Amino acid sequence: MVKLTKNELKKQKDSLKRFERYLPTLQLKKQQLQMVIRQVEHEYDALKRERDKLRKDLDRWIGVFNDGIDLTPYAEVEKIDTSLGNIAGIDIPVFEDLHFVDRRWSVLDTPPWVDAGVQALREMLVYEARIKILKVQLRRLGDELRTTTQRVNLFEKVKIPETRENIRMIQIYLGDQQTAAVVRGKIAKRNLVKAES
Repeated sequence: MVKLTKNELKKQKDSLKRFERYLPTLQLKKQQLQMVIRQVEHEYDALKRERDKLRKDLDRWIGVFNDGIDLTPYAEVEKIDTSLGNIAGIDIPVFEDLHFVDRRWSVLDTPPWVDAGVQALREMLVYEARIKILKVQLRRLGDELRTTTQRVNLFEKVKIPETRENIRMIQIYLGDQQTAAVVRGKIAKRNLVKAES
């Protein structure tokens, strides 16, 4: 319950100013997040299409040239390098590079297509790593967008209307008190005048 005092009125007005000043910042952050999410989704979809095309090409190519040779040991991932990016105050991972375990194969004991096959398989794994990082970005950005949207709604639909209503109630109460004081003053003056006459 809000107090019906001048101090509380000032407090409520200060709160309203703060809410109205903060709301546009939240709305801007929400718009920025929505824009970045669309960009990341576009990049994610493009990478998936490129990966799927490479996979089809690789499957056809291995079907023609495969001599029962397993290329996966030559494309073993050692580590993924990422850096931290910052979008609208959120730290997100950014893909930098993919390092493979250094395994050599004999040029004399393997068919000539193995070099190109290993290269294509490694390229596929780079796509997979980039897609995985983009999924993490989308998840973090989506979480932040959800939180920001909740805050925008809290300010727009709850805090600002509630504070305005509190201000209105206090102003009505204080106005009524002032009117009552004036009426009491007039009655007292009238009674004083009657008593003197």
